[in-house]
Amino acid sequence: MLTKRIIPCLDVKDGRTVKGVNFVNLRDAGDAVELGAMYAEHGADELVYLDITATIDGRSTFIELVRRVAHTINIPFTVGGGISSIGDVSALLHAGADKVSINSAAVRNPDLINELSLEFGSQCIVVAIDTRYTLTENGHEHIVHTHGGRKPTEIRTIPWAKEVEERGAGEILLTSMDTDGTKNGFALELTATVSGNANIPVIASGGAGNMDHFYDVFTSGKADAGLAASIFHFREIDIPDLKKYLNDRNLPVRMTK
Repeated sequence: MLTKRIIPCLDVKDGRTVKGVNFVNLRDAGDAVELGAMYAEHGADELVYLDITATIDGRSTFIELVRRVAHTINIPFTVGGGISSIGDVSALLHAGADKVSINSAAVRNPDLINELSLEFGSQCIVVAIDTRYTLTENGHEHIVHTHGGRKPTEIRTIPWAKEVEERGAGEILLTSMDTDGTKNGFALELTATVSGNANIPVIASGGAGNMDHFYDVFTSGKADAGLAASIFHFREIDIPDLKKYLNDRNLPVRMTK
């Protein structure tokens, strides 16, 4: 079994880390570079930085932040938010990011996934899928949302996850908007379905509130990585404690000295 990864997520606005519930009601959680350095020191396997403003004006600010992160931390990190072109990806990778995450742009133009994986290699292309359990004409289904989770599409989540893999995505970042920020646990059934149908790693996001939730998403949910934000930012769970907990339960994790 491959090593399970623990990934703190830092939503960034104007260089600061912020966190909300169900994608709203943001509060400050600290300096984005300092937090990232602390997580790297404490044994995080990777980091995700999301530019939640992602405006043209803010892009240069975010690229400068990526440079600072790359000079400060020694673990892989992914960046996302408003990325919609080969030029965007090129700028962020040259600034020092290891991977990029695309979401709304991939839904608008699925061919972008193919283009980016051909240009840069699938290993650095993550497709983020924000999904909500929604009432449709066919009953309740998991539906893909865009624009930071604000805009529903007509795309069903399970087939979309398979399509992004076929188009060249190297990884899927799956966020359940129903569980995001609630601390009631990951969406296990959804995650297990996506993971079971995918031949690429699936990062589970949305709902982590305690250590059991990570154990559950790695076992019942079949996820390759677990991502969380506020429980790490506000020190409700420390990564070394979480890894010891998982290791003691015979889950393979990278232990730090």
